[in-house]
Amino acid sequence: MANRRAITMISLSLLMGGAAAWMAGNWVQHAGRAEEVETVTVVAADIAIPFGTKVATRHLKTLSMPVEFVPPGSFTNIEEVVDRVAVQPIVAGEILMHGRFTESEDGSTLAALVSEKMRAVTVRVDDVIGVAGFLLPGNRVDVLAARREDGRRATAETILRDVKVLAVDQTAASEKNEPVIVRAVTLEVNPTQAEILVKSKEEGSIQLTLRNPLDDEVYVAIEAPKPEPVRHVAAPPPAPRPRAITVIRGTDVSTVKEQS
Repeated sequence: MANRRAITMISLSLLMGGAAAWMAGNWVQHAGRAEEVETVTVVAADIAIPFGTKVATRHLKTLSMPVEFVPPGSFTNIEEVVDRVAVQPIVAGEILMHGRFTESEDGSTLAALVSEKMRAVTVRVDDVIGVAGFLLPGNRVDVLAARREDGRRATAETILRDVKVLAVDQTAASEKNEPVIVRAVTLEVNPTQAEILVKSKEEGSIQLTLRNPLDDEVYVAIEAPKPEPVRHVAAPPPAPRPRAITVIRGTDVSTVKEQS
């Protein structure tokens, strides 16, 4: 009787142990198997793409990422990006978005950088006007105009604010931040601003001032109070001077003042 009970207990133990081993193996197998995630191919920058650069295949690479993390407006095919022009600097590894590029039609690369309803105007500059060579494509500047009135007194005023620099000399993209002596700067302005700029250039001289890229404040010039006009008060008429009468009696001479 005791042997039969022992055999039963051993059989149950072996059965339970086998079931536990099977369950553990099944759990490990399912836990180690990665869930299948739907992925999609996106285009990213393989190297940095400076502002104004026409994109080539060497600038690009593709990445696979979960479809739920793909940002809207991204490219999924390298051919969609090739020959477009970057309107903003692109860092290496960045996922490329439609809004950071523009179509490059026939003509110069610079023409593709000009925004809709805007114009590109080039002005001659020297080392001083060009902010000591630190102007780079993509910077924003204010334009000051100076002129002399009647050949004597000089006046200066800011005629344009927050103007975008499209190109420096004939370069619309720069990968270095070192100062470069330039001869011309191309600015993006609207037609009215273009007329103001050309007129001011003919009337006197212009100067460019470099803005901080985070500075979007519009400054309002505070005019100095005008002096009050001088009022000329008429002087009172002079008091009448008394007349003197000379009286001669023989050898005596006397003077008598006439009383009013």
